[in-house]
Amino acid sequence: MSLSVLIADDSKLARRNVVRSLPLEVDFAVTEVTNGQEAVSLLADNTYSLVLLDLTMPKLDGIDVLERLQTLPEMPNVVVISADFQPEKQRVVKELGAKYFLRKPLKKEDLVNVLTELGYL
Repeated sequence: MSLSVLIADDSKLARRNVVRSLPLEVDFAVTEVTNGQEAVSLLADNTYSLVLLDLTMPKLDGIDVLERLQTLPEMPNVVVISADFQPEKQRVVKELGAKYFLRKPLKKEDLVNVLTELGYL
């Protein structure tokens, strides 16, 4: 059985880096979107186990996405991956339900550690 993952980031390079950082021992079913509005639309109609979310995106930013996730019957595990590492942003995203906040550029070992802590590895 595969683990459904939504990657939301407006940068194709950043999305590719996230995909390359996913460990090969897990079968990931990855969906990629380029903005927060696409993420919210998919999350309303589909179930994802994990959302890897950038904060700075067009249409809706990562905080807007997290706020809208509050209305879902079951919130997926959300890991924010952002270059905007301000303490206030970290506090806000954790209050909105994000499990972890990782710094860009993403290091594979950081993502592996988070996936292990979440119980996926």
